[in-house]
Amino acid sequence: MAFVLASILVVHVADRAGADGDRCDRFESDSLARAAAVTGSGQRVVVIGDSWSAGLGLDRIASSWPSWLPGSVHVAGFSGSGFSEQAGDCRDVSFADRAPAALRGGADLVVVEGGLNDYDVPNADIRAGFDRLMGELKGDRVVIVGPASAPSRATEVPRVDALLARLAASHGVGYVRTSGLTLPYLDDRLHLTPAGHEQFGDFVAGELAALTA
Repeated sequence: MAFVLASILVVHVADRAGADGDRCDRFESDSLARAAAVTGSGQRVVVIGDSWSAGLGLDRIASSWPSWLPGSVHVAGFSGSGFSEQAGDCRDVSFADRAPAALRGGADLVVVEGGLNDYDVPNADIRAGFDRLMGELKGDRVVIVGPASAPSRATEVPRVDALLARLAASHGVGYVRTSGLTLPYLDDRLHLTPAGHEQFGDFVAGELAALTA
């Protein structure tokens, strides 16, 4: 019996690892496709973010919210990623991990959007990831865009939002609070509809204009 249970456990773990690997490969493919879809012209704006930036759930990923920002907008979005290493199941995709590649072409402004995937991560791990990210972005003009209150994770948003606001202030970078927005979501109650992306993008664009004037 013990051998049978052990065998079942090994198969389950292998299946889980395979499923996570397939999903991470898909997220990587989506990330590369979104990165290739540069929108606008003018100052070079680099957006580092999660599935909202990557356009998960959209028929046209190039229409994710960063496309509503002014400038030549380059998006480094990866679904499931966040400020902490523990935000998702894919390895080495935290914002700090991906920042060097995202900034390879330089940037006049770096916008970092996220926090929803850090909803179940301890404050200390979020803080460590944020501090490492700021080290990677040292010398760049940076604005942090915090998490909106997606229904499926709304109970933890106030904690993450408040922490990110404090961390941004301590590092002297701008912070855009979006937790008060009422947005339309897909059936998963986590990702935005096309109209939601437009509303979110328009709001962030207005806040960036005020912060960077």
